[in-house]
Amino acid sequence: MPRPVSFLAVLTPTEVREFLPEPLLSQVRALSPEFRLIDPLATNEAAFARDFAAMNPEVLLGCWKTPLLAEALPSRLRYVCYITGSVKRLVTRTHLERGLLVTNWGGSISRTVAECALFHMIACLRNAAHWAVAMHQPGVGAWKNSYSDARSLFSRTVGIHGFGPVARELVALLKPWGCPVTVFAPDATADLARAHGVERAASLETLFSENQIIVELAPLIPATTGIIDEKMLRLIRPGGVFINVGRGAVVDEAALLRVAREGKIAIGLDVYTEEPLPANSGFRTLPAVSLTPHIAGPTIDRYPDAGAFAVKNLRAYAEDRPLEAVITPEVYDFST
Repeated sequence: MPRPVSFLAVLTPTEVREFLPEPLLSQVRALSPEFRLIDPLATNEAAFARDFAAMNPEVLLGCWKTPLLAEALPSRLRYVCYITGSVKRLVTRTHLERGLLVTNWGGSISRTVAECALFHMIACLRNAAHWAVAMHQPGVGAWKNSYSDARSLFSRTVGIHGFGPVARELVALLKPWGCPVTVFAPDATADLARAHGVERAASLETLFSENQIIVELAPLIPATTGIIDEKMLRLIRPGGVFINVGRGAVVDEAALLRVAREGKIAIGLDVYTEEPLPANSGFRTLPAVSLTPHIAGPTIDRYPDAGAFAVKNLRAYAEDRPLEAVITPEVYDFST
């Protein structure tokens, strides 16, 4: 049986509706005789800090709009269950070092991000960005003879930079296409690679030069910021594909635009250094570039997956069972 725990949920009405539709919200309420729900948009930072301290909850349930926590936390607070991804918008490393338990959505939305990577891969190979414009132009009558180099994904070699939950889901999604997959990541051990049926690249340069499709999924940390530069991008052979559904700033976008304008490789992007993507961005004018506006995941219909994962962790906490997707100081350092 769950033990009594005081829960404070700091969520907007929209976040509640999207992430915790019934019966999920009722399941959270049932876990705590002391459950409070606050709309962070209905108060200011100072008032929230006062109310937070006065309520002194043991568990905080947060989401995108939950304010950054002060260094001094309420005395009873032991666990922060963050429904979404990067906890750096909510807690500091110092909080973790002091023993605060924090979890996020873990791998609950990874399959939808992987699905978007797969979408861009096929879109690039089939020239979807070109046809999305050409076939809808009245009076033009564009047909395949004007641009007929569509290619298939079957048996293409795929290199993945990064090997977190999204990369692992992508490996599983690629199995029907028979694509040999190579990965490069500091945490891609031999045992982990073997378990997922992938090879490990000896270096990032090898990953880019020896695969037909490159998928960028490395986390954005100081060590990876701008790591994909022009030299790296030019290692992709003509006819290759570069996909980024990870973080925009991992790539030198000015260099990527120069390479894209040459038209020798196809490019698919869901993330950018500056978001929203500026209206005058050079990427918008290029027919060989597939663009989506940071919608990889979760898709709106899959938001409850993250909510259900949070409820699972809250229940585990109330029952003194191990939690999933715990953010340690080390995980914090290597997270976006």
